Amino acid sequence: MPVIVLEARDFASPLFLVRTWEVLSSCTTFSLVASLEPSELTKDSFYNQQLSKFKIFCMFAWCFFFTLTLLIHILSVIQFHSLIPISWKNLTVTVAGLGALMCLSASVVFPWIIMEHERMWPRPMTAAVASCLTFLAYTSESYILRTQAHEQRGYMGSMPGLLKILQLWGGCQMIVLVVDAQHGSEVHSLLLWVSRVAYGICVLMSLVTLVVILGDFAGRCFLPFDRFLAGFSLTGVLLYVVATVICFTKILQLRERTKIGQNNSNESAELDIMETVVASITLLAYTVDLAFSIKLLCDRNHA
Repeated sequence: MPVIVLEARDFASPLFLVRTWEVLSSCTTFSLVASLEPSELTKDSFYNQQLSKFKIFCMFAWCFFFTLTLLIHILSVIQFHSLIPISWKNLTVTVAGLGALMCLSASVVFPWIIMEHERMWPRPMTAAVASCLTFLAYTSESYILRTQAHEQRGYMGSMPGLLKILQLWGGCQMIVLVVDAQHGSEVHSLLLWVSRVAYGICVLMSLVTLVVILGDFAGRCFLPFDRFLAGFSLTGVLLYVVATVICFTKILQLRERTKIGQNNSNESAELDIMETVVASITLLAYTVDLAFSIKLLCDRNHA
């Protein structure tokens, strides 16, 4: 089979240019961060304990989406994407949307937790700027794909599809925040494990949904796909209600923890607030998604 390459005018298209921008900026970002010296990293005693997992998270976000974008870019140029047994239009929208959200998180976490604040080193500052540019690049691609015709952007380009991307992003953030959280009392330990189980189940449901959509397996499900999605959305709402209540419980305990003079209370409070904000956003995404699923079921029953 001959290789079909894009025409010359396609190399000046907005989609080609923005993907090139994504590849270059993400490569620049993780290369700079990988070369940082210990003196250029945070000296804060609390954040220094959390440094490893947050740095791994940021590096994973930049490297993973760099790899995916590069593969998409190459397959688009040589026009081999039709040979891949996945939904190409759903894949590109998913990578662009999830890449924008993950790079946004990395762009917040890196200067806040990983960078040294007492002295502004050139490499960390450049890496932070490059990460923000990567986020803008993925956001631009998401906008370009969203403005295409409905037949070209697929299910993941619709509002329910974007909500599922937001749900997966929220689950990934929560796992990073609670995976290495410190245990306190037995009650706190139990609540922490409840949160971990809830986040893990929701991430697993999001991944299953994504695999079904990208692989075009909706027709092979033992249940109608719309009921399948409605069940997952309802389960996600219930689990995130529990997790969000636990998060707000932590916030209400911050004053008490400060009064008894626990070390690093300010920094741990910031992570608790971050967890609460992300949990609330993800709960909202599941709630709106459930409303879309119920509306779809009602419309089909009346049709």
